[in-house]
Amino acid sequence: MTAATYQEIVDENGRVYRVGETPQDIMGRSRSWMVWLPWIAMMAVSVFEYGWGAVEGTLEEKYGWSLSDAFWLASIWAVFQAGVAFPAGRLREKNIVSAKTAMLAGAVCSGIGYFTISHSGNLAVAFIGYSMLGGTGAGLVYATCINMVGKWYPEKRGARTGFVNGGFAYGAVPFIYVFAAFLTPTNYTVILDVIGVYMLLVVGVCGFLFKDPPKSWWPQEVDPKNWAANRRTKSGGLAKNPPAVKQFSPMEAIRTGMLPLMWVCLVIIGGVSLFGINFQVPFAKESGFGAFVAASSAGVLSIVNGTGRAVVGWVSDRIGRRQTLTVVLVIAGGAQFGVMYAGNTHNLVLFMVFAFLTGFGGGAFYPLFAALVPDYFGENNNASNYGLVYSAKLIGGVGGGGLAAGVISAWGYTGAYILAGCIALLSAVLTLFLRQPKRTHHQLAETELVARPSAATGG
Repeated sequence: MTAATYQEIVDENGRVYRVGETPQDIMGRSRSWMVWLPWIAMMAVSVFEYGWGAVEGTLEEKYGWSLSDAFWLASIWAVFQAGVAFPAGRLREKNIVSAKTAMLAGAVCSGIGYFTISHSGNLAVAFIGYSMLGGTGAGLVYATCINMVGKWYPEKRGARTGFVNGGFAYGAVPFIYVFAAFLTPTNYTVILDVIGVYMLLVVGVCGFLFKDPPKSWWPQEVDPKNWAANRRTKSGGLAKNPPAVKQFSPMEAIRTGMLPLMWVCLVIIGGVSLFGINFQVPFAKESGFGAFVAASSAGVLSIVNGTGRAVVGWVSDRIGRRQTLTVVLVIAGGAQFGVMYAGNTHNLVLFMVFAFLTGFGGGAFYPLFAALVPDYFGENNNASNYGLVYSAKLIGGVGGGGLAAGVISAWGYTGAYILAGCIALLSAVLTLFLRQPKRTHHQLAETELVARPSAATGG
């Protein structure tokens, strides 16, 4: 690494861009490392959220837990996983905690989470070890990885954020099948211990290589004022996703009204997503599809959930982040009704089709929110701003786990799926009111003119 000179360029809105330093100057490697390493780490911790529906049945049998006990563990896990994002982000932005430290702490806590349920059936111990410490560890990994990508790719974050975010879903697929095929009350300790060690080592090694760019960093090969004219952005992506007008602090972002609206949308759809993840396997079994089909439906959900995140990130770079988000939430809502119908009519083919759509709609919104936050509020405070938005999962996690179990007990799966579909569609409607703060229609029109080559140029 070498000390490189840089200059600070200020645009017409007063936004500062730090230009001149290459990734090699800053960390001795290309910035693509800050895509691949976060992706690998996200896959390592994905088993917490996307594997729980396949493992909880064995734990209930071994420890005598009820369905409600198991999913309150998942709910409290989601509370801590989401809740750590904002305080960890503030500590990172104040340079109190580095990205490397956050990742190493996440590795240790994640390992402890699985070691706990491997060796103790005491619910209090499980809540502390798995839900609190495991949730905190997974949350540190998730938030650090997502923010890392946005900082290193401020000019083209959609597809890359979606790709990294996808690892948090399909990384669990091998474990879903291992749980379905091999996990029993006689061998669960060995299998869960191996998973704990796997998370500890993989996340720890990846995190050791993490490094943030300086605040306001911008790639030197892209003119920050005129980058829409760059040959790689002639698709008009900037016209649909113009950069933030300024770097908003958390309080400034809240006062715009857009951050609270994002939070409400994510509370709703986050709960629906976790409901699908947690209860699709139990519903498949109750519908008479068998353990392998149930595991396969969960595998399909996880694979599509993850790959869909990468696809919508790429699509949103071209047609617009908000527009893509609305479509995704409509699909998520409709899929809930489809799963319910297929299960109640015992239609295996339809069940797998709607498991596919549930997986897509139930995960693709996460990278869209992750990219919308810096699009609207800038990169410098993104760890805190996205942490605030992502904290919506605190509420959604409770709704999609413990409360959903209560709804199922009272109304059955049919009532639960109808409720989930309706509120998912409500979230889609709310996204129609999202607008980039402080950007006037005049400024947006100018952005579109720059991004769209004229006929005279042969573009």
